[in-house]
Amino acid sequence: MSAADDNRIDAITLDEATVIARNEEIEQEREVALRDLVEDNLFRPLRASSDGHAGPWQVHLEVIDGMLAWHLKDREGAAAGTIGLGMARMRRSIRDYFAICDSYYKALRRASAQEIETIDMARRAIHDRGTRHLLDALEGKVETDFETARRLFTLICVLHIKA
Repeated sequence: MSAADDNRIDAITLDEATVIARNEEIEQEREVALRDLVEDNLFRPLRASSDGHAGPWQVHLEVIDGMLAWHLKDREGAAAGTIGLGMARMRRSIRDYFAICDSYYKALRRASAQEIETIDMARRAIHDRGTRHLLDALEGKVETDFETARRLFTLICVLHIKA
């Protein structure tokens, strides 16, 4: 197995107990993000790697007391630690992202192509801002790339839906 095969997420799950309800559009975003993430990603948890664990990794995401917990298992299925991230710097991006997504999905039903394009550009900009915040939070904890962090940000947003 090559280092590239080791430094990736092989399986990811979300703590469904924290999510009360999702609409069809959000469920579709979750499914696409999960599928795309597992197909192509870069993920190397630094502490777990330095402790002798190797991927590919299994990751379980959950929110505990306002913190995002990343429970890791290595290629053997052994517990490889938990990464905890404070959510304060991402809360606004998460809230803004879902507000703009709501506008975007409503616009798809009634707006002109120009209006939809404008809202979609704003949606992507907010998503990118949240991704950069996530990359900052993961600095020194996980080696990853922008596209992987982008998909992870989508999944983190899904965990914060309270119906």
